[in-house]
Amino acid sequence: MAPPVRYCVPGERLCNLEEASPGTGTYTRHGYIFSSLAGCMTKSSENGALPVVSVMRETESQLLPDVGAIVTCKVSSINSRFAKVHILYVGSTPLKNSFRGTIRKEDVRATEKDKVEIYKSFRPGDIVLAKVISLGDAQSNYLLTTAENELGVVVAHSESGVQMVPISWCEMQCPKTHTKEFRKVARVQPEFLQT
Repeated sequence: MAPPVRYCVPGERLCNLEEASPGTGTYTRHGYIFSSLAGCMTKSSENGALPVVSVMRETESQLLPDVGAIVTCKVSSINSRFAKVHILYVGSTPLKNSFRGTIRKEDVRATEKDKVEIYKSFRPGDIVLAKVISLGDAQSNYLLTTAENELGVVVAHSESGVQMVPISWCEMQCPKTHTKEFRKVARVQPEFLQT
C-alpha cells in the first residue's frame, strides 16, 4: 500500500537533517529541513543512502505568452489610442487564466500607421489574432501587434448579433442586414480554417 500523501506549506518543518537530505522545494535551517513550496512531500532513497525529501507542486506550470508568440484574444474595451484585450490562447493552447494585453494605435497595421483609427479596426467582443511584441509595463499588460496580413480580427459580430463575414482587409459585412463595418481583418491561413 502506498504511503499517505503529506501536504505541506512554505515554512513547515518536514524532518531532521540526520533523517534525510534536502531536495527540490526545500531548504535547511538549524539542523532541520523545511518546505519552501506549498505541495506534496516525497521521500526517495537510492542505494541505502539517506532518503531525499522533496516538495512538488500539484499543478503543472502555467503557459505564458512570450515575445513573438501568436495569441488569440478578445477585445474588452477601446479608446482613441489603444484597444484593451484579454489573451485567451497562446498558439492553440488555451490558458487557465487570461492575461491582459494592449494593442496600441501604432501597432495595428504596418503601413499608414498615422491614419489608423482604433474604432475602425476593433470593437469590444471581437476575437483577434495578434503577436506579442513586448512583455509590457508595470500594469502587467502585454503589448501586442496586428501589423501583419495574417493578424487581426478573425471573429466579429454585427450589432444584430450575427457573425460577420470578411469582404476585404478592412471591412466585414453582416449576412443578415448586409451592413458593413470597418475592421482590421486577418487573412486566416488555411491550416486554421475548420472544414
